[in-house]
Amino acid sequence: MERSSLGLFVLKVLDIKMIRFFMVAGLNTAFGYALFAFLIFIGLHYTVAALVGQIIGILFNFRTYGALVFKNKKLNLLPRFVMVYVIMYFCNIGGMTLLKQQCGANDYVASAVMCVPVGLLGFVLNKLFVFERIRRSKSGKE
Repeated sequence: MERSSLGLFVLKVLDIKMIRFFMVAGLNTAFGYALFAFLIFIGLHYTVAALVGQIIGILFNFRTYGALVFKNKKLNLLPRFVMVYVIMYFCNIGGMTLLKQQCGANDYVASAVMCVPVGLLGFVLNKLFVFERIRRSKSGKE
């Protein structure tokens, strides 16, 4: 493989949008995890703490992902974005429950472990069903 072909291959493999997504996800995760940890610290059950964090995080994350990753801040996308977060919430709670029951993880560890798989799920769902869907339908590819 020649040098320019290798470069194009690497760029395809490492989707720039995905890199931006995970950089923004770092910011969003820090915000959400700090909120979750605080709510656990003050005595809320982990399912309630996760739900409150999810609700507050939705608006913050919609703006950051829309503007910085997908370059689309249209509010008409918010209902689909919320649906993605509903799916992510239940996957997160399911995973946390398994980690707590099967591995003896505490709330803080279980939540931290679930950040990566739930984050990957969020990228895929947002790309396919929220932000990129609009571009595909406008170009006639949907």
